[in-house]
Amino acid sequence: MIDIIKGTDIDVTSSPKEGSKAGFVVALFLVALAAAGGGYWVKTIQSKPAPAVDLKAVEQAVKDADAQWSKAATARSLDVVLSYYSGDAVVLPPNAEMLTSKGDITKAWMTLLDPANTISWTPMYVEVAQSGEMVYDVGSYTMVTKPKKGKPETDHGKYLSVWKKQADGSWKAVADTWNSDLLAKK
Repeated sequence: MIDIIKGTDIDVTSSPKEGSKAGFVVALFLVALAAAGGGYWVKTIQSKPAPAVDLKAVEQAVKDADAQWSKAATARSLDVVLSYYSGDAVVLPPNAEMLTSKGDITKAWMTLLDPANTISWTPMYVEVAQSGEMVYDVGSYTMVTKPKKGKPETDHGKYLSVWKKQADGSWKAVADTWNSDLLAKK
């Protein structure tokens, strides 16, 4: 019998024999076999690398979606505007509570799309995650409010939207916020 740990032959009827290295050779062989098999296992179990993402194409897709979203707002098309939000979107309007339900988001947009208002925005900077699954864009907006009496008021400011690629390949806003560049009125 071979004692793999000590590298010696063991005769079960007598004491261990010194000088035989058969155990050492067997142990070395087993270690080499495990290393070779382990390397093969790691190579076969590893997931295949993700396909390369065309980040410029993703950037353009979000810019296009954002431009269409702005056109829908300018046209006061509530259903189309709302279709650019994911089902779990969070909207962070200025000077108001965070909106997480579809009903609250709808009410906020009904106010923004009032016939007395005109709203539009333009993306200025778009950053795509290396995975190509998430994008944020920063831009500027303009909103003109025409009160029943008095002169129209123009607000301009900036916005930040975070977009996420959906299972169907479309892009939806998962977070959206904006605020005015103008000083708050007292």
